[in-house]
This record gives sequence, structure tokens and C-alpha cells, in this order.
Amino acid sequence: MFFPSRSTIALAIFASQTLACASHENGGLGKLKSRETPSNGTKADWAYEASFDWGRINSAYSTCQNGTQQSPIALSLSNGLALNHTDHPSFTYDNATTYLKGWHIHAPANHSVGGMRSKAELHLVHVDAAGHEAAVLAIRLDPGNFDAPFFTQMPTFVPFSDLATQQPLSMNLNGALESVLMFNEFWTYQGSLTSPPCTEGIRWFVARQIMFLGVEQMQAILGASTYSARAEQQVWRHRINE
Repeated sequence: MFFPSRSTIALAIFASQTLACASHENGGLGKLKSRETPSNGTKADWAYEASFDWGRINSAYSTCQNGTQQSPIALSLSNGLALNHTDHPSFTYDNATTYLKGWHIHAPANHSVGGMRSKAELHLVHVDAAGHEAAVLAIRLDPGNFDAPFFTQMPTFVPFSDLATQQPLSMNLNGALESVLMFNEFWTYQGSLTSPPCTEGIRWFVARQIMFLGVEQMQAILGASTYSARAEQQVWRHRINE
């Protein structure tokens, strides 16, 4: 059963937006490397397969090792939240307004729920007015019997080995939100980025509902992805559902 808590969010339906997203989004830099190619073209010095050791690889990643609100964490079916949404053209929580910056997919999912991990996880990344990453809406993805309308907008995925191809996409994000009933039930906690430098102060909202995709859609996503899930972190000062 899901129980309401003190936390609520206000979420308006997103209009169609053009976002310059990598065609593969999870494209790696060799085996099990980072999700995206660094903007300066240099090779990443970290890998998801060694996420337990990021803090020792580079001093700039020390928060990955000693942080108190690291993500992802295991979530329980015994907890959850109700969503309040209004007509305001923004995503608001705790009297703070954030703005959609972009989206990407991790495979497999970052967050487990009741000990179960989905095939993939869609992240809608939001920033504050200063442009700092502030919140993430997370939607778990699993194969189902019908195609997901949101992913019918996507062009053909390119292999993860193609690191150069990028293209602007005119995406209507309504489908992603509607697939999880506009986040009417969710978990929330104080966490971090799930890749170096593991910056904390990120508010996470993980939908209870799962977006189900057609088998071919799911295969296309997995075929365009390298492993991009960070090891689960111990719950500490995450303030789950507060």
C-alpha cells in the first residue's frame, strides 16, 4: 500500500520540445564505460563496472566514496507518495521551481523496487534557475504487450559503438508522463547524480508505475545501450518520502 507524506510536487504537462540528445544516449566508451562521450572528446577515466571505487580513481570524485546521500538506493513497496499537480507551466517541489534540461536512459534500471530491477530507466533531468542540476524524474521501463507511444517518436536507434551521431529530436514528453499516470504515486528522496562526480543535493522522484514497451522497442533500447547502472548505495541521510 502507498501512504501519503508531507512531500508533494506540482507538475504540468510538458509541451513539445526539441532536445539535442545522442541517438544512443547510453553509448559507452569501450566496455562498460560512461553513458555519454565527454564534450572535450577525451576518454572517461571511470567505468560503471567499477562504481564502488570511483572515489579512489580521481580526487574530484571523492563524494562518490564518502557522500551521505548517494544514488541509487533500493526502494520498498511499503512506501510511496501522492502527486498534486496544477496548471502551472513548471515542475515545482518544496516551493522550488525547476526546468527540464534533457533526458537519458540507463540500462538496466538504477533503482530496484521490492528487490526487483527493471530492464531500463528513463531520467528526465531538471535544473534550477541558475542551470544547476536539481531534480530527476525517474520512470522504470520493462517489456510489455504493446508499443509505448512515447518511444514511437524516436528515430531508429544507432549501435552503442557509434559515439559521434547526435541529432535534434522534437519530442512531446506527455507520453512519458501519461504512461505513469502523471506521477500520481511515487517515491522521493534526497540523492545524487549516479555518475562522477556524484554531486549531491539532487531531489529524486521515482514513479511507482512502470512504462511498458513493445518487445521490439525494448530490444532496440537495449541494443543501443551499454551497461550503465551504478551499484546500489546504502541508505543513510536520504530522507525518503519526507
